[in-house]
Amino acid sequence: MGESVKALLPWEDPDGFLGGLPAGVDTQYYAGGERPALDAVEFYVPSYMGASEVVEVVAEMPALKVIQTQTAGFENLLPLLREGVTLCNARGVHDASTAELAVGLILASYRRLARAVRNQEHGEWPSSYQELDDSLADRTVLILGYGSIGEALERRLDGFECDIIRVARRAREGVHPITDLPDLLPRADVVVLLTPATAETRGMVDAKFLAQLKDGALLVNVARGVVVDTDALLAELTTERISAAVDVTDPEPLPAGHPLWSAPNILINPHRGGASTAFAPRVARLVRAQLERYVTGVPLINVVAGPPR
Repeated sequence: MGESVKALLPWEDPDGFLGGLPAGVDTQYYAGGERPALDAVEFYVPSYMGASEVVEVVAEMPALKVIQTQTAGFENLLPLLREGVTLCNARGVHDASTAELAVGLILASYRRLARAVRNQEHGEWPSSYQELDDSLADRTVLILGYGSIGEALERRLDGFECDIIRVARRAREGVHPITDLPDLLPRADVVVLLTPATAETRGMVDAKFLAQLKDGALLVNVARGVVVDTDALLAELTTERISAAVDVTDPEPLPAGHPLWSAPNILINPHRGGASTAFAPRVARLVRAQLERYVTGVPLINVVAGPPR
């Protein structure tokens, strides 16, 4: 490792944001727009939810060794990853925010909070409703893609008096393999999607998957929009057999006039899963720790592609 590591960071005051830079790190600022000199950049942190230019710029960094994302997802960077570059994601950074949102979407759907907002906008206080709100108590929640966010979600659901079914790609203690889904889906009142977007998961929630859900089931997507077949979901929502609450869609952003906007039984949040006050301190700790590891030769954490460093 040389005397000074060139890092390209998305914060104009990285020393202040990170709470101090490790010794031996020289930083430049880039979050889109005019580009600084990139020839010597070894360590790059793309801006959070930035435009495509903050991803495509990696092609102009011949000395690049590490990309550290601020997101758990990293599929947009894989096509640009060349030999010798290590890609690390932000596993753990978004656990609290995403888990909180998943709980919020479940409760908002079950207690019909969107209807309450509409009533408030019109100054209406209905004297009664013919149906009772749903309760999370005594329900079964299936968490599909049980990793660190799934663990955070389960901790937050503890106390709501519901049962948890854990599902991941492979079986481990207390966690079902994804191959068990045909037997598990009919048992679930709520299915929370937390899977990454991969070739295996793209379109996984299709018509066959949805048909296995019980009547009245709630599908919550805080993963990636492409995990769900939008046409299949629309077909189910149109019958009002199931309901959905989503933080992500396919396509995304969801264009004006798209039929999902007017579909019954759906609550749409505009991809805000990680956007909470819990994000900044957690991503700052991760990036600073990764820079410290890099300059001192300690193996990086959260490596998802490329050679370990």
